[in-house]
Amino acid sequence: MILSALLTSVGINLGLCLLFFTLYSILKKQPINAKVYAPRAVAAKEESQQSEGFNFDRLLPTAGWVRRAWQPSEDELLSVTNLDAVVFMRIFIFSLRVFGFASIIGVFVLLPINFLGNQLTVDFSDFASKSLDSFSISNVDDGSNWLWVHFCAAYIFTGVVCYLLYAEFSYISSKRIAHFYSSKPQPHQFTILVRGIPVSSGSNYSESVDKFFTEYYSSTYLSHSMVRRTGKLQRLTSDVEKVYRTLARLKSENNTQQRFKRDGICGRKVDVLDYYGKKLEDLEDTVRVEQSSLAGKEVPAAFVSFKTRLSAAMALHIQQGTNPTEWITESAPEPQDVHWPFFSSSFIKRWLSKLVVVVAVAALTILFLIPVVFVQGLANLDQLETWFPFLTSILNLTVVSEVITGYLPSLILQLFLSFVPPIMIVLSSMEGYISFSQIEKGACSKMLWFTVWNIFFANVLSGTALYQVSILFEPTEIPGLLADGVPAQASFFISYVVTSGWTSVSSELFRMVPLIFSIIKRLFSGKDSDEFEVPSISYHKVIPKVLFFGVLGITYFLMAPLILPFLLVYCCLGYLIYRNQLLNVYAPKYETGGRFWPIVHNSTIFSLVLMHIIAIGLFGLKEIPLAAGLTIPLPLLTLLFNEYCRKRFLPIFKSFPVECLAKKDKEDHSDPSMDAFYDKLSTAYEDPVLMPIRRRRSTDGHSSPLLPADV
Repeated sequence: MILSALLTSVGINLGLCLLFFTLYSILKKQPINAKVYAPRAVAAKEESQQSEGFNFDRLLPTAGWVRRAWQPSEDELLSVTNLDAVVFMRIFIFSLRVFGFASIIGVFVLLPINFLGNQLTVDFSDFASKSLDSFSISNVDDGSNWLWVHFCAAYIFTGVVCYLLYAEFSYISSKRIAHFYSSKPQPHQFTILVRGIPVSSGSNYSESVDKFFTEYYSSTYLSHSMVRRTGKLQRLTSDVEKVYRTLARLKSENNTQQRFKRDGICGRKVDVLDYYGKKLEDLEDTVRVEQSSLAGKEVPAAFVSFKTRLSAAMALHIQQGTNPTEWITESAPEPQDVHWPFFSSSFIKRWLSKLVVVVAVAALTILFLIPVVFVQGLANLDQLETWFPFLTSILNLTVVSEVITGYLPSLILQLFLSFVPPIMIVLSSMEGYISFSQIEKGACSKMLWFTVWNIFFANVLSGTALYQVSILFEPTEIPGLLADGVPAQASFFISYVVTSGWTSVSSELFRMVPLIFSIIKRLFSGKDSDEFEVPSISYHKVIPKVLFFGVLGITYFLMAPLILPFLLVYCCLGYLIYRNQLLNVYAPKYETGGRFWPIVHNSTIFSLVLMHIIAIGLFGLKEIPLAAGLTIPLPLLTLLFNEYCRKRFLPIFKSFPVECLAKKDKEDHSDPSMDAFYDKLSTAYEDPVLMPIRRRRSTDGHSSPLLPADV
């Protein structure tokens, strides 16, 4: 890619960012868009009642939202969101620190050395038409002593990143423990999930659970809730909710002309209120029948609650029976976090389901190579002219070639990539995870490595290793292969950061899709629905993208430091925009206590090791074998540091130590509200579809139960 093509891409995306910022600052002021841009305030009934009349000030773009997003401290952010949101924002803070330091060395030290090299010919009279490779390590002369600056930079940068990573891991670990100490008693702290429950003849699963835990945990066992197969009932309950919302909307419209519709093509006209009212009554009766029949549809899984946190932890970490495939224990999620349709069959079936998911992810990864190869063709005009010779005259136009090579490839790749996160969620749910947080955490890991392989390695290796597959089976050749392929794609990834980074994060602020849905609702129903759900942030979409940019920044630190300023801009935008969204738009759906951070740590370690391997190959290709040999200890030292961090901090993210649990249990002894908490704990893990559902049946402000209490 030439410099002018990059500038074209930057100009297009910068214009889109400014457009999104301007539209957001205007649309946010309109009271009619409150549910789109401030749903948290609407749900809490904090949105001020502004006049619907014309107000010229609402049409003027302002930047006040930047100050409001910047001002709250981390503790204030924690008080209105949760620890997961704070940890998510710490990813941007960590990235800013890493790329800030990297930019100082990369832009002011490495970039001038690269540009002043003589390996590639640079014509300063036609500067804008020169390749971006002139700014990369490829331009440094082979055997040049200036490459020792890159060698020293690799060691210094690795040391600083490891220090920042250690400090961040330590800080988040301390925040996790402090958050635990400050929290009130929570049901999941006293509860475990038990699967693979054996049953003897003449008894059921519930009796087996009660007998087992009464015998072995007689002083601390409190109660249990059996898991039942409620798939059919969940579908029925969902139908009840849909019919209820339709009925409530029709009552609120009061349009007598639209109250009648024809029953079938040639049928008579019927009152839609009566029609949906009768349909709701029939569904209620069906739900009652299904609820009453579920008493005997237990599965070998139960939520078991104890009187103390320490007892729950002991039961969690000690094997319960002589057969390790029976009485399998795992941590219980928060009651609202439970994924009730979770796979609760036998041990072998759950193991096979994980294997099927691995195969499915591998197949999806391979299929995604098709758009990657197509995108590479767009990025390479010579290859595109070979495929489509009739486009040669068009491709020779300067504007067309700059747009195609500088903007279009990363845009197309981003569009294809947008279809992957929902697929990863489905695949993770098939693995038998018991909570939404586990499903999203699993999808986050899958999405990250999918992105690293298909966006990074597939683009780097296309045209080299894909035509020399045998070289992949030569481990000693991999550093040289990466050293040859990675620098060649630097320009593409710089454009990718601008297109997928700047514009994507700006569109997050604008919220185009929810805005369009809101407009459509108003067009067809006259107003937004009175009932709406405050959205939650999709960590499985956002975190992998941020971490992938981290992989690019660390990997290209030595080879193409020109990418670093663009990454700094992305991190600054992401920090401000997502703070704004967390404060105004997204409400926490669950609380994991910051368990997403180990994914960030592992991704950073992977990026460092990848940079080291490429550096070894680069120094070899640049004919400095001594530097290549002296770089070999660097990945080994990084892996030793990673192992230390895993031993030092990772156990805290898996479970809390006895010291913390015993201290909290001791505080509970003097808490008079614990008796009421134990009463609620006994029913906390009842499947919601088995409970009476209460909804407003009319729009007059009166509420009545949708299902009777005796169901």
